[in-house]
Amino acid sequence: MAHPGAPGAPLHVAIIGSGPAAFYTAEHLLRREGLVVEVDMFERLPTPFGLVRGGVAPDHQKIKSVAATFDKVAADPRFRFYGYVEFGKDLTLADLREHYHQIVYATGAQTDRRMEIPGEDLRGSHPATEFVAWYNGHPNFQDLEFDLQQERVAVVGVGNVAVDVARILCRTPQELAATDISDRALEALRRSRVKEVYMLGRRGPAQAAFTNPEIKELGELPGADIVVLPEEVQLDELSRAAVEQSQDRAARKKVEILQEYAQRTPTGKGRRLILRFLVSPVELIGNAAGQVVGMRLVKNDLQATSAGTLQPKPTGKFEELSVGLVFRSVGYRGVPLPGVPFNNRWGVILNDKGRVLDPDSKRPVAGEYAAGWIKRGPTGVIGTNKPDAAETVLSMLEDLAQGAVLTPAHPEAAAVEGLVRQRQPNCVSYADWRRLDALEVGRGRTAGRPRVKFTRVEEMLAALGRGSETT
Repeated sequence: MAHPGAPGAPLHVAIIGSGPAAFYTAEHLLRREGLVVEVDMFERLPTPFGLVRGGVAPDHQKIKSVAATFDKVAADPRFRFYGYVEFGKDLTLADLREHYHQIVYATGAQTDRRMEIPGEDLRGSHPATEFVAWYNGHPNFQDLEFDLQQERVAVVGVGNVAVDVARILCRTPQELAATDISDRALEALRRSRVKEVYMLGRRGPAQAAFTNPEIKELGELPGADIVVLPEEVQLDELSRAAVEQSQDRAARKKVEILQEYAQRTPTGKGRRLILRFLVSPVELIGNAAGQVVGMRLVKNDLQATSAGTLQPKPTGKFEELSVGLVFRSVGYRGVPLPGVPFNNRWGVILNDKGRVLDPDSKRPVAGEYAAGWIKRGPTGVIGTNKPDAAETVLSMLEDLAQGAVLTPAHPEAAAVEGLVRQRQPNCVSYADWRRLDALEVGRGRTAGRPRVKFTRVEEMLAALGRGSETT
């Protein structure tokens, strides 16, 4: 009997999730010379691409062009896509073990970290992840409401997601109308009364997580002046020494950009985007109705840790900021999957180089792997997932060579197809997705936009002639 991966005995791999890490994993497997493999990808939404569709800002269309690479992967006859099929609901881990030699979890980091401060759950305080999903048309977030009639908004965090949120709030309606932002968000932002947006970083400019292209773009917004306090972007001795020792050109350039912003004089644009550093929220202040009306900040100094990093330490000096809307963007966090070992502290699947580990023995669980943010945490950009996926695939191939794979009773493609159709009759193939894609692009063309998204599952199914069942 031939071993899996040999002629006549394909290696059957299931990938849970359809974002960049999932597609890069599929690409590495399908390109492997001498490996006979079939890859099935499962996605709980009818649409693929994960954060490329639901996370990348609508005014960053060039970044979304990576989807063309994923289209090429999906065109391989050894690849199948099962959209609108949810792991743990439509298919269980036991089902997958019955049908696949190897299973890869690439579900990303689907929720946010909390600030853990008083007032965090007041009305008007939101995770940035929900706002991003809302304006990108994610079906699970379309019923949310954000009070954009507030004039002052705080975005807590200085990573690229925080920058995206601040930038979208500061874009003009004309700019947004040329993107693929959801219709509902576009209409709400047209009526926005936001005048000031604060971005708040607990450390200094040299430690800010945003990339230079992102921060440079903030200084070029047609509808918003950027404001930076000169004293907050002057490097302290520890930061200056760290930047010099690391010889990190990007960090040096980042500081230069921010220091140049500090010299600017506002020109009277309709909005102001104010970047603050070395401040941490310690409390959100509410009114009698339970609505956010302000934020208490503490001023920080940086101190070196034993690990050589610079961490903020509160100085005991406080200030209050009057804001009516708050978005926290202090990090994404993975969500546990049914039956899969999870590290709650880190918010990732317990793993070593992609191999899922048993929480008790710390030994690999046969046939199970992780890739992307659910493997390593929410770090890096889209391209970072490619080498990450390569590491996981290398572990998979090493285990395959040792015979350390699952022994499914029904690895045949027809068996999987039959099971999926039975459990989720409305599952969406990649050909179905291409039809939805063409419809969205066509709707956008008539409106002068890249696409007009379907933002409800029932709309997607109706467009495919499937009726209205959403299960």
